[in-house]
Amino acid sequence: MTMGQLMALAILVLVAATLSGPRLPRVWLALTLAGTAALLGAALWALGGSAVWDWRSGFAVGGERLHFRLDAVSAWFLTLVAIVGGAGAVYTREYWPDHERPESAGRGRAWWSALVLCMGLVLQCANGLHFLMAWEAFALSAFFLITLERDRRETRAAGWLYLAASHAGTLGLFAFFSLLAARTGSWDLGPMKDHPELAPLFWVALFGFGVKAGLFPLHIWLPSAHANAPSQVSAIMSGVAIKMGLYGLVRFSGWLPLPAGAGWAVLALGAVSAVLGAAFTLAQSDLKRLLAYCSVENMGVILIGLGVGLLGAANGDTTWGRVAMAGALLHVWNHGLFKSLLFLAAGSVLHATGTREMSRLGGLWRAMPWTAGLFGFGAVAISALPPLNGFVSEWLVYLGLFDAAAGHVPVAVAIVPAAIALGVTGALALAAFVKAAAMVFLGAARTQNAAHAHECGWWMRAPMLTLAAACVGLALAPVVVWPFLRQPLGAWNPAWRGGEPPAPLAALGALQAALAALVAAAAGALWLRARANGLRRALTWDCGYAAPTTRMQYTSGSFAALAVGWFAWALRPERWLRWPRGPFPSRADHVERIPETVLERAIGPVSEVVMAASAWMRRRQQGRLPDYIFYLVAGLAAVGALVVFGGM
Repeated sequence: MTMGQLMALAILVLVAATLSGPRLPRVWLALTLAGTAALLGAALWALGGSAVWDWRSGFAVGGERLHFRLDAVSAWFLTLVAIVGGAGAVYTREYWPDHERPESAGRGRAWWSALVLCMGLVLQCANGLHFLMAWEAFALSAFFLITLERDRRETRAAGWLYLAASHAGTLGLFAFFSLLAARTGSWDLGPMKDHPELAPLFWVALFGFGVKAGLFPLHIWLPSAHANAPSQVSAIMSGVAIKMGLYGLVRFSGWLPLPAGAGWAVLALGAVSAVLGAAFTLAQSDLKRLLAYCSVENMGVILIGLGVGLLGAANGDTTWGRVAMAGALLHVWNHGLFKSLLFLAAGSVLHATGTREMSRLGGLWRAMPWTAGLFGFGAVAISALPPLNGFVSEWLVYLGLFDAAAGHVPVAVAIVPAAIALGVTGALALAAFVKAAAMVFLGAARTQNAAHAHECGWWMRAPMLTLAAACVGLALAPVVVWPFLRQPLGAWNPAWRGGEPPAPLAALGALQAALAALVAAAAGALWLRARANGLRRALTWDCGYAAPTTRMQYTSGSFAALAVGWFAWALRPERWLRWPRGPFPSRADHVERIPETVLERAIGPVSEVVMAASAWMRRRQQGRLPDYIFYLVAGLAAVGALVVFGGM
């Protein structure tokens, strides 16, 4: 079977899965797994060599012939679509049981397959018009998945905000592809480096794709959409869907000529997204919203690597730019895997307790040891700590940054602040996930729901274990991934085609494996010693009280209070205090809320002004002829004044 036949099979099977989803859950699961397996096979085929699948139809759709192209760049992202799409489908079997909500479960299955199919089409379309069609279908599929539980007001609001932001980004992409077609005379897409007049279009693409990628400050839709969607939808949205925005930036920065400041702008945008995304992550008290903001941070990390890669390519470098770009592409895979794992683990917590508020959880490791262990595993990976895979990709980005600072003086002016920003980001991310793991799984249960939680079944557990195993593979054998990784690097920049991996990559893998063995041995020895001496469970710290209560534990807000104070200029926390009064006070309150700063403090006020102006204009539209004559005369007078005074 050829690569093209695999892709055709995947498309047909996923269409069948979409149609079978509402009524035939077992058939749907089998078809979805078969479709994602075919996608994975085609992607690995493209990554395993230099093969490129390029197909044009003999018929037209919307006036243009279909043009599909699968090369190493699109295959790199398609691999992630296939893995997370298949894992989420298995997870869905238990998370969306038919006996509880058969209608929404059926709709969810159908839209899940449609989303996987549409993302696959986005990655293959080599025609601007059809790219826009697939992009809009992808956005609508995600909207219907986000709003699946539409009986909740928060879910409806999150869905509409996502849809509005998506259409704003799509409008930018429509302008990008329309201008591209107007200047080249064709909707066909491909390498166009010999057209320097196309360089300014990069800024339009940066906006359109940046909205989908959730880059700060274009991220306004992301926290609420990922927090309110069903957990496996949050996983594929955060782990895969936002990568479609990154795919667009990687793809067209490789195909089109770039303006002189492109690398600097991407690097700066990445540093801002990374630091502020990490700060907002630490400040959250909602578990899924915390994970959502962490995606903003990780998109920033990837953009830092992409920015350094753009600078390296612009300066004719084949070392530090290539290494940083390799780290960015590898972080695409790594983030997709461990972020999906974390959202699935958060879904297990929500499924067992009915809440995402960390202040209403605690002590879950006793009842949910598998979920607690897998969440902790993902937390170590996303914090870029050895010996897991997040460390490998961020280490490559650091290596590119340090090599650039040491070997290219003009670039070092921006590289050093970017390296500092990446270090600050890592520290904030570590603090955020220490907080999340401690608030949710350690200590004592804060509510009855947490005290009576239950572990998830194997339909939910198996996908999490699969994603964790993939993280381990990427962590312990990064040199094995290099033959696949160098294919998209070479497709993005032909000067980087082929070549050996960075010299320390094999040593890093060996060091990671040794550290993992040491940690496992230490954990095993500790467990055996605890069993031999008898294991007694008690509160870790009772503060000197004879009868401590759960209210004496740290809360999410108190844990992060210091860091929130450091970033108060960006977070803008809102506090309400009710002081105790009288000799025997009955009530005292301290409530703190972290607003969606960009949405509520910038876009919200502007929207209110626009709505007020629209309401005023609507009141003027009364259907009275004298009013319309007055508007016409006033407009002509304004045009006349502009002509007269402008001519002067």
